[in-house]
Amino acid sequence: MVALPTLETLIASAHVVSLPMRVKFRGVVSREVMVFAGPAGWSEFSPFVEYDDEESSRWLASAIEAGWVGYPAAVRSTIPVNATVPAVSAAEVPDVLASFDAVHTVKIKVAEAGQSLAEDAARVGAVRHVLPEAKIRIDANGGWSVPQAVTALRMLNVFGLEYAEQPVASIAELAAVRAALQGSVLIAADESVRKATDPLAVARAGAADLIIVKAAPLGGVRRALEIVAEAGLPAVVSSALDSSVGIRTGLGLAAALPELPYACGLGTVSLMAGDVASPSLVAVGGGMELREVVGDPELLERFAAPAERQQWWLERLRRCHALLATPNPAPPSENGGSGAGARGR
Repeated sequence: MVALPTLETLIASAHVVSLPMRVKFRGVVSREVMVFAGPAGWSEFSPFVEYDDEESSRWLASAIEAGWVGYPAAVRSTIPVNATVPAVSAAEVPDVLASFDAVHTVKIKVAEAGQSLAEDAARVGAVRHVLPEAKIRIDANGGWSVPQAVTALRMLNVFGLEYAEQPVASIAELAAVRAALQGSVLIAADESVRKATDPLAVARAGAADLIIVKAAPLGGVRRALEIVAEAGLPAVVSSALDSSVGIRTGLGLAAALPELPYACGLGTVSLMAGDVASPSLVAVGGGMELREVVGDPELLERFAAPAERQQWWLERLRRCHALLATPNPAPPSENGGSGAGARGR
């Protein structure tokens, strides 16, 4: 790992933007991100605003790795990518899918606060109607109890589920759901990996069939590769509603994994009405080609965040940089973040 850049170096290379969403995604209508022009390339620091500083400092470590060190050697240059359907109404599904190219796999958000299982079933059914041959995976972001998850997954599996991502919140609950379903639906762990003090606990507990890995929350591509190797489970690379700069980091991870058995959740730029790079890093023919991404000066200016939000992000950068500069900072809590919004994206 390269020496930690000074705070002044990071600030001098930083841009803060607010990117509008085409549709609301887990409560987000405008995605704020900070991007850096580093010596090894552009990188992104974009923990969600409700995440605490200890959790967010891992995202900064990832940005520093990408911008000041670069990525590990790639073993593939084309990455298959899934489409993502937020918790929209069934009637909105065709329009959402139309923003993605050559859809072969779809990830659908379910268990949204204030919505019913009937609404989830209608949304999943609408996707299956539009794409009868596509692989379908669902993501509950830990929103169900064990009984709710078992009931929901048995119902939704009538549409044919590739897997269910984080149906319940805790590792013990994941193990209980997996045991109850007896292999009829594969269980994927997301928050139980990226928001845990010990990201390998889910594998040791036999609580999941596969894991979702996101480079930024885990501290960077190299740390994510270590976790996948140690977990010994198939991995799906995903993003956290990043700009094209952040998606490039996800591609760096997907390209370096020894095996890539599942399509990656790296297509979320298609859900945005703005970006920091041109052309945007989006799927073509159902996949993404590995390439460099550079911030576009005109887009950085057009989507520049208001002055008070820029100041907020600079203060956050100062605090997270101080944590990285402190030897052996306290580990984050298992749930990570703070407040109800920290349930996950």
